[in-house]
Amino acid sequence: MSDEAKAKKKKGGGMKMILLIVVALVLGGAGTAGGLYAAGFFSAKEEGPKEDPNKPVLVLAGESAEEVAKAHGMGGEGHGEGGGGAHAPAHPGKGIDLPTPANPAAYQATYFQLQAPFTSNMSDTDAFAQISVAVSTYYDLRVIEAIKTHEMAIRSQVLMLLAQQPETMLATPEGKRQLQGRIKGVINDVLKQKTGYGGVDNVYFTNFVIQ
Repeated sequence: MSDEAKAKKKKGGGMKMILLIVVALVLGGAGTAGGLYAAGFFSAKEEGPKEDPNKPVLVLAGESAEEVAKAHGMGGEGHGEGGGGAHAPAHPGKGIDLPTPANPAAYQATYFQLQAPFTSNMSDTDAFAQISVAVSTYYDLRVIEAIKTHEMAIRSQVLMLLAQQPETMLATPEGKRQLQGRIKGVINDVLKQKTGYGGVDNVYFTNFVIQ
């Protein structure tokens, strides 16, 4: 046999060996992959953190804020004064603002009147202001229940805010509008601290007296 024929034979044998090694690796890899799959290694990864079930949800126009709250886990007992609708803080030490929807007409507003008026002296005079406050929310009844549960904390913060206002400001429509915004912020801050979420979209004065 010539040297050239021997070289070709040797080369062919080497290629067969390489192919056998590749096949063995593929089969071994397939077996390993099958084992890993059976063990669940390639199963779908778990989804990220689920939505907090305590988070109030928007109420579509025509829906009931109470029924929506019940459908999302608010207990059916203990509603009313100090009821069971308030939830434990989902985010200790901080809270989340629930945004006002971009199209409010598509959602149902729920109104709640804080029963007792707020009365306080003002910062620049011996006169006092007495205001009655109502709130609205586009979120389910858990927001209102939280206001009822934590009304004492809310009242304290609103009274301190009212005592800081000068009569000259509260005597003007613009001053009253500014106070509305500040009271809204105070209420939402208390709710975020106590429950993890705000939810009050607006504040209304149902009575406003300066004497």
